[in-house]
Amino acid sequence: MNFPADFEQYTRQLMGPELYQTVVSALTDEPPVSIRLNPFKCRMEDVRIPLADGRVPWCNTGVYLRQRPNFTFDPLMHAGAYYVQDASSMFLHRVIRQYVVDPVMMLDLCAAPGGKSTCALAALPVGSVLFCNEPVRNRAQILRENIVKFGHPDVVVTNNYARDYQRSGLMFDVVLADVPCSGEGMFRKDAGAIAEWSPANVAHCRRLQREIVSDIWPCLKPGGLLIYSTCTFNACENEENAAWIAAELGAEFLSVDTEQAWNITGSLVDEKPAYRFLPGRSRGEGFCLFILRKTTNGFSPCKKHQIARRKAVNCSLINGLLQSDVYEVAQRSDNELVAIPRRWADLYFSAAQSLHVIHAGITLGIQKGKDVIPHISLAFSTALNADFFPQVALDDAQAICFLRKEAVGLPAKTPRGAVLLTCRGRPIGFEKNVGQRANNLYPNEWKIKSSHIPQDNHNVIT
Repeated sequence: MNFPADFEQYTRQLMGPELYQTVVSALTDEPPVSIRLNPFKCRMEDVRIPLADGRVPWCNTGVYLRQRPNFTFDPLMHAGAYYVQDASSMFLHRVIRQYVVDPVMMLDLCAAPGGKSTCALAALPVGSVLFCNEPVRNRAQILRENIVKFGHPDVVVTNNYARDYQRSGLMFDVVLADVPCSGEGMFRKDAGAIAEWSPANVAHCRRLQREIVSDIWPCLKPGGLLIYSTCTFNACENEENAAWIAAELGAEFLSVDTEQAWNITGSLVDEKPAYRFLPGRSRGEGFCLFILRKTTNGFSPCKKHQIARRKAVNCSLINGLLQSDVYEVAQRSDNELVAIPRRWADLYFSAAQSLHVIHAGITLGIQKGKDVIPHISLAFSTALNADFFPQVALDDAQAICFLRKEAVGLPAKTPRGAVLLTCRGRPIGFEKNVGQRANNLYPNEWKIKSSHIPQDNHNVIT
């Protein structure tokens, strides 16, 4: 693996010859593979993981695998039973569990594809609300897909910039800024990151990161937590930016309880708390994280929070779809019916006035006349009342056909209308039985595009 000369010179000086050699040697090895179980759908004590190769010590739902299976052909990955995520990023779980003990309002500012958002959801206290945001439109759609599959109802997904949040009037107890970076920590996974690296790009990322944090800073409550992270090695985007945030915006550094056996590296330039995951030392990809508590009052966003007017919805259309009635149902402009947990419904309706909300709560379905065509969000939701629908269990091969957006035949006596399909006991979507055929309701943009027919068993959990 050939690295740019400027990268080698700077990084060797930053890390020292011995640590530098450890890291670059590890970058030629196969990266470790890890998954994180979705505790709302899949408890560790209830499943077996044939490829397991130890637990991720800083995340109680994280597991290393001996090899990388073809996750695409495991229906339970599509069902949201687990998320494929690098172990280093799972350290967020440890941070939240240590510092967040009461329900909070949290923002994951640069959230796509959704790994840290789902990690946060699993770690936050019950009653918390998470806003997940991605400013790039196509990446925001990927974020939405992964959040929907995770199935937790206490989430809002938006497609906005940090300055839009500043104008929205929303204030958060916790902000995660996993900012765009030069990507040095991903060199062994992404050859393109090496090709794109340059000192100029590092400088550009450093400026952009400061701009993003400055824009969102007014939305962080005094005393609130900023979790700042990158997947790069250099100090310009890490220690230097964290120090700039503390000095210029007003914050204090916080430390996290760790164990020596985890081989997490501290700051490479000073004594302030920093959490560096370096290939060859810790078991994961390159990652760096800081926790800062806001000490300044700053200024409040310019727009005050106002309660929006509701549009009444005929709730008889959706009675029985969910396990409880603690939701308020709203209708979006495209006739989508969404169920929002009543305890934060005011927040949703206010946010929807100033932000581009692309998902919130549970999308129940599309209203067409007196009927509601069920939405994939309902199938994946942990609040679904599965007994409301006729159910048909599919084997893995049938499930893959369904996930390819192919029609899957239903048993002869299956009732007409919406049918919930399951695989290994977990919902994977709906078909509409119209008698002679069944219409596949899986989203076309989510379908498995590969025409490969797998011969091996790709089940990650059993």
